[in-house]
Amino acid sequence: MDNNTLNPFLSVWLHPKQTARYMIDHKTMGFAMIILTICSIIALPINFFDYGGPLSWGFIIATIIFSPIVTIVVMFISALIAWGVGKLFKGVATYTEMYRATSIASIPSAMLGPIYLIWFVVSPDFLLTPDFEGPIPAIFWIAILLSIVLGIWSFVVSIGAVAEAHQFSNWKAFFTLVIPAIIIFIILFAFGAVLIWAMFSSF
Repeated sequence: MDNNTLNPFLSVWLHPKQTARYMIDHKTMGFAMIILTICSIIALPINFFDYGGPLSWGFIIATIIFSPIVTIVVMFISALIAWGVGKLFKGVATYTEMYRATSIASIPSAMLGPIYLIWFVVSPDFLLTPDFEGPIPAIFWIAILLSIVLGIWSFVVSIGAVAEAHQFSNWKAFFTLVIPAIIIFIILFAFGAVLIWAMFSSF
């Protein structure tokens, strides 16, 4: 495979590490942000259908404008975490290398947008009606299965990208991603427990 002429939107599915190396060696932060912007636009149907209410033009326009911005900012934070924790495992990536490499993980997860569109075309009532009482359509199970597959592959791509950027093993990349997630979960769980305790202890 020629790493000088890769198309990240195609190569990421079968060659995540080569794609990450291509992003590091040949592309800029701006190109990574373009990928994130495109992916956030592809994924827009998820935001629309998860809204749970009638869509106004104001909401649609605001989502189109702010979704790419939020995606780019979130990537700044997640890349910073992967870069910092990876340094504890003797990783060698710079922050900008990590940002460029891990941006490709947004490509698989963005494909949920077209799946939601297909779901809407096939069974709009089931997707948009919270108290839908009819039979569960087959598209629901297909969408759930594809969502799980895409979510897993997006995580696999993240592992490969972190490993390639930091030049260490996939296992170290796995723990680089999992350890912060566990710490954040524990903090949020503890905060929620304290909040619930404070609410009930006041009665």
